[in-house]
Amino acid sequence: MTNRRDFLRTTGALAVGAMLAGCASEEDAGPGGPTGAPGGAPAETFEEPSKKLSGGLSILLWSHFVPSHDAWFDKFARDWGSKTGVDVKVDHIDQAQITTRIAAEISAGQGHDMIQFIAPLSQFEPSVLDLKDLTDEASKRWGTQLELCQKSSFNPSTGKFYAYSPGWVPDPGNYRKSLWEPAGFPNGPASWDDLLKGGGEIKKSKNVQMGLGMSQEIDSNMVLRGLMWTHGASIQDANERVILNSPETVQAVEFMAKLFKESMTNEVFSWNAASNNQGLVAGKMSYIVNSISAWRTSQGTNPQVADDVHFVPALRGPAGQFAAQHVLYNWIVPKHAANPDAAKEFLLHYTSNFKAATYASKLYDFCSFAERTPELNGWLASDPFGSNPPDKLKLLSDATKWSVNIGYPGPANTAEGEIFNTFVIPNMFARVARGEQSAAESVAAATSQATAVFDKWRAQGLVGKG
Repeated sequence: MTNRRDFLRTTGALAVGAMLAGCASEEDAGPGGPTGAPGGAPAETFEEPSKKLSGGLSILLWSHFVPSHDAWFDKFARDWGSKTGVDVKVDHIDQAQITTRIAAEISAGQGHDMIQFIAPLSQFEPSVLDLKDLTDEASKRWGTQLELCQKSSFNPSTGKFYAYSPGWVPDPGNYRKSLWEPAGFPNGPASWDDLLKGGGEIKKSKNVQMGLGMSQEIDSNMVLRGLMWTHGASIQDANERVILNSPETVQAVEFMAKLFKESMTNEVFSWNAASNNQGLVAGKMSYIVNSISAWRTSQGTNPQVADDVHFVPALRGPAGQFAAQHVLYNWIVPKHAANPDAAKEFLLHYTSNFKAATYASKLYDFCSFAERTPELNGWLASDPFGSNPPDKLKLLSDATKWSVNIGYPGPANTAEGEIFNTFVIPNMFARVARGEQSAAESVAAATSQATAVFDKWRAQGLVGKG
């Protein structure tokens, strides 16, 4: 029988292999070298835990798209362990492998004490500890948690915080100014109609496509939900009733099929999470919806490209201006965790020092407790890592105004988590863009899938009665 130590040794080895395979996803090194930290990095603080800690703490998290964060995090975690008497071990793997790893560890009843993912993990609610005490303590110390993050870690039907969500990442549009200015949009597209008009012109005149995926990966999941919301469509309503089969959803799917036909190629059906970033930096794409990591990559590898990449907020549609967050941090503590007390104390320490995480990630990670990063708006207005112009990221100061949670206008419940993880929405759009089904047919098929998922979780009391 495999014991806990052998299991962790095996999964740790797998993590190393996965990390080596996934580290090149978006960035090798940026300004300031591997650590990417010029002068002015925030000082870190330490507060004695509320209880005596001991033993080990095993942490699993993604290989960050800005690798300077991982170098910082690993040292940060080890330093905390040395001060508290906890033996901290950190494993990183590619984000695409994390949900599979979580399922395997839960099935085995052993594995890491705490795990981080970049989207809601609500589908694992039955197998994780309730982190209400941790979230309550964080709110007591640092004020109201951002609603976006609260809705992405709390199940109102059960009253359980299935995850702790201390941070998130906005999802702006990234565009190449040298391509959009001649097309008549010197400040980039502001609406989906602008994107269709400008993107089509660039594809026709320059043979450069746009980068909006319809693939089984996280970016496609995010951007297509944004398109739906701006057309007045959603999977569920605020009462957790499935409302996917609507004229608004059909309209959004038809729009995407037209956008694909006029401005994209079949590549978008088989992308991974790094494809749009790599294409933008290589000059093969005019526009993507993503975080700032591709641009950070180009700062270190091709400054001319970096100067050409600019950002726009979420695009407007008939029903308003919405985008999903690019990354939503969910930290879970599985029921099999051997040291949950240390996990919670570490997460409080991590949140207390979130300004250091923001800086180490080169302004990629935003905190869900605004009090922890009062410097953020100043950093965005004058990028400490260098940008041309210096205020290129200033628009992200207002990102909370157009960013909403997975599951909007309801919570990121267990059903929404499963639908996200099984790529129901990207598949719905892709079938129509490839000409396999009409929009009405594909929406009806996706609605049947979504309804079955909601019914399953509702029967277990994990989704509202509607």
